[in-house]
Amino acid sequence: MAEEKTFPMTLEGKKKLEEELEDLKTNKRAEVIKRIKIARSFGDLSENSEYESAKDEQSFVEGRIKEIDNMLNHAEIIDNENVDADEVSVGKSVTFQEEDDDPETYQIVGAAEADPLNGKISNESPIAKGLVGHKKGEKVTVTTPGGEMTVTIIDVQ
Repeated sequence: MAEEKTFPMTLEGKKKLEEELEDLKTNKRAEVIKRIKIARSFGDLSENSEYESAKDEQSFVEGRIKEIDNMLNHAEIIDNENVDADEVSVGKSVTFQEEDDDPETYQIVGAAEADPLNGKISNESPIAKGLVGHKKGEKVTVTTPGGEMTVTIIDVQ
């Protein structure tokens, strides 16, 4: 039997998913059902774009509910208790610098809570994979889709 995929995440990330799930189940579902009822009242469903749109949204909402349920059921909360304070690991923030570039800081999180625009990168991303396990002060060569880059780990928190 295939092994179930686990979803590493921080406690904060798990809490956000639980809040999103609650909102989807209590608010979004009801809104979509209401839209479907209103669209049905317009008559002929075969040419009713409002109805099609509402049904598409319903599919999306139900799919997202299943996806979050699965992630929460297979969540693996990150525990950094046995990791050195200056070692890069999931759940920690790492500041690194490539040669003459400005330093960059990211928190390494599970894929379920990745949000690169807000400084949270997935533990499955090439940069995170290259940095995890290394320590503050180390020079690390990271292989990315754009090629290799050598960075110095400046800080780990």
